[in-house]
Amino acid sequence: MNYQLMLKRLIIVATCFSLLVIALGAYTRLVHAGLGCPDWPLCYGHAWAPSSASEISKANLKFPDIPVNLTKTWPEMTHRYLASSLGLLCIFIVALGCVIKRRGQSFPIKHSFFLLAFVILQGLFGMWTVTLKLWPQVVTLHLLGGFTTFCLLLLLYLRGFGSVTLSIGIKKSLKTGAMAALICVFIQVALGGWITSNYAALACTQLPWCSVSDISSNDIYTGFNFLQEIGPNYLGGQLDGGARVAIHLAHRMGAVAVMVSIVVLFALLLKYRIYNAAALVGAVTIVQISLGIFNVYFHLPLYNAVAHNLMGAILLGTLVWVNWLVRREMSEEKSV
Repeated sequence: MNYQLMLKRLIIVATCFSLLVIALGAYTRLVHAGLGCPDWPLCYGHAWAPSSASEISKANLKFPDIPVNLTKTWPEMTHRYLASSLGLLCIFIVALGCVIKRRGQSFPIKHSFFLLAFVILQGLFGMWTVTLKLWPQVVTLHLLGGFTTFCLLLLLYLRGFGSVTLSIGIKKSLKTGAMAALICVFIQVALGGWITSNYAALACTQLPWCSVSDISSNDIYTGFNFLQEIGPNYLGGQLDGGARVAIHLAHRMGAVAVMVSIVVLFALLLKYRIYNAAALVGAVTIVQISLGIFNVYFHLPLYNAVAHNLMGAILLGTLVWVNWLVRREMSEEKSV
């Protein structure tokens, strides 16, 4: 039995599956279904959701502040079950990785164990998202955790089965540019998570900039107060308009920083004739920026917003690949 081929395919499936979980998580947030099931891990005490009239009546008595809404229970529970399935896939990856290591074959087993531990932590953030009633700090970390899980799976595949065929001299400038772009995009993803967790996506519908005349320093402080009170229900957000505009504006400024870093990286990739990476980075960035503009111009259409979340993960993953590519090539050059 070819365990390496099985593991390779399993990691590919898990990586693609993680994107599905990210997309459904975005959908759940955008349809305001994050508290579609106010308890965890069950849903109003049920494995799926209450269905009969008597079950719904009992659930409403138990959770009077969050009555049963079946249009919101299914996205939440589907997301939970898919996320749990991803955790099972990661367990299988670790198990197969151990088999391969015992056979004396090469595989980054520590990476796979770290991945599994991180997915367990991500599950805890999923629980806290519900039990802390969509506390923005936890929601943002949960979103970042989903993106990081995808990138860890991608990097595991690259470390275990990736190959480099550049065969050219790469200098430190490209390594620095690739890492700078990755950091910029990660920060931008965090800002995007802060926007969605505080429901600030439609705080500004003007293009290209928001009107900043009504924003005070207090709005900036309030918008980026990471010590918001635990206890209130944050569904729909608790911040006033000025604070939400400040968050939204920061995300747009972050987009400018991302564009600058990507342009620099694109130029460096062309300089070193890594055309496939340059084309992919450029194409994904253009699509992502376009989706962001469409979000504002068309007032956050649901599936466009989901695609914007998903493309953000793909852009981050693309930059992880570029960084791995560059670092792997540089390490091979040193070993020659």
